[in-house]
Amino acid sequence: MLPVSDRSPSELQSIKKTKTSELSGGKNSLSPLSSALHPYFSPQHPRTWILLTILFIQISVLFCIGSFSPSRHRHQIPLSYTAESISEQPSSGNSGEQDQCGFGKIFVYDLPKTFNQEILDNCDNLNPWSSRCDALSNDGFGQQATGLAGLVPEELIPAWYWTDQFVSEVIFHNRILNHKCRVLEPESATAFYIPFYAGLAVGKYLWSNGSAKERDHHCEMLLKWVQDQTYYKRSNGWDHFITMGRITWDFRRSKDEDWGSSCIYMAGMRNITRLLIERNPWDYFDVGVPYPTGFHPRSDSDVTQWQNYVRERKRNTLFCFAGAKRGTIKNDFRGLLLSQCENEQGSCRVVNCSGARCSNGTSAILETFLDSDFCLQPRGDSFTRRSIFDCMIAGSIPVFFWRRTAYFQYEWFLPGEPESFSVFIHRDEVKNGTSIKSVLEKYSKEEVRKMREKVIDYMPKFLFAKPQDGLETVQDAFDVAIDGVLRRFKEHREWEFKW
Repeated sequence: MLPVSDRSPSELQSIKKTKTSELSGGKNSLSPLSSALHPYFSPQHPRTWILLTILFIQISVLFCIGSFSPSRHRHQIPLSYTAESISEQPSSGNSGEQDQCGFGKIFVYDLPKTFNQEILDNCDNLNPWSSRCDALSNDGFGQQATGLAGLVPEELIPAWYWTDQFVSEVIFHNRILNHKCRVLEPESATAFYIPFYAGLAVGKYLWSNGSAKERDHHCEMLLKWVQDQTYYKRSNGWDHFITMGRITWDFRRSKDEDWGSSCIYMAGMRNITRLLIERNPWDYFDVGVPYPTGFHPRSDSDVTQWQNYVRERKRNTLFCFAGAKRGTIKNDFRGLLLSQCENEQGSCRVVNCSGARCSNGTSAILETFLDSDFCLQPRGDSFTRRSIFDCMIAGSIPVFFWRRTAYFQYEWFLPGEPESFSVFIHRDEVKNGTSIKSVLEKYSKEEVRKMREKVIDYMPKFLFAKPQDGLETVQDAFDVAIDGVLRRFKEHREWEFKW
């Protein structure tokens, strides 16, 4: 979950206003569409019908957002894949390289070190309060977790770390250098990875009143470098992708005085696929990937052992909530959840995350999730929060109050039917007096078991494995993300889908 200590009450109010403005009136990566369509927009041109179909689907999605019911609909956008379809792709079994890389091969740019390694080397200066060196150690996994004796199987303790939520750039970079489909000759590649630590670079200036120029500096330099590369010029970025280790709204500044950088709105970024821990559901080039959690299995057997452990774990509490009030926010929903939880002693368990108590996870959070059938997951400082994945890693069933918290975010990683792994209670119902306990008590033991089993089945898809070349046969979150990108690019080539 987001470290509460990173944001003061006044900053939170400012961020909230800024992000609300972004959602209602910000720029959109698809804004140049009308002018770009002109050369192809004739009834005789085959691309016309493809583009009209894509536009129709996009418009249909927008109309459905307000009335979406997780028990009836599954949100999709063009060229998007569910976790089920991704899992059917070539895996790292005993087949030859040609089969394993059937969707394409990856070239990793060797960027100037100022865009990645030098940022890590300056880890002491990446935020205004404290060093980030511990958080970025161990290839981005952070410090070894402590205090887990008796809580997790002894042989699995070495697979647990206090992993920071904003380190996916580092994790992806280390893994992709060892990917089975990486090539060293760009002419044989069908996908091009840009290992720029965009989130770490801008994070330095988010809390220190950094100027718009400072917040944009690294991204502007990076895009200038990338746009000068032969293979970027060939595709205008359509076969390029990048990991940006923060939420999309941190890179969507419309005005100089607003929050974040304007990296996503820069011209060279428009066609680049972006892997983010929270996406803009209306931007085709944003892909939501899971927040890093603390469990990093070293082998297939680690995954299997942990799945069996959480499946058999005795749970003594109906539901739980790990979080803190937002005292400066009017009608704070988190405060309402805490009140309900505190009033249901014996049925609900609370972990007070005020201050920095829950930064990067604690054994108290893990124990609470392991002990509870359900975990309450309101929105965080944005629509998503890391706690969603901490909860599911422990085999607890998430309860959502905003559909955008998960259902419109992680389509490549979660089951296509939301009700199969989660519960949705609209926040307005809770505000109007609906008892969360009464809703959750209606689920039978068999229904709870089935939902938990679905969470456990999908668990590997939101884990990041420890070996830099991945696990033996199990696909983790990194594998699912890369396979999804390669499949997307393959369809770009086959459909000649560009604007």
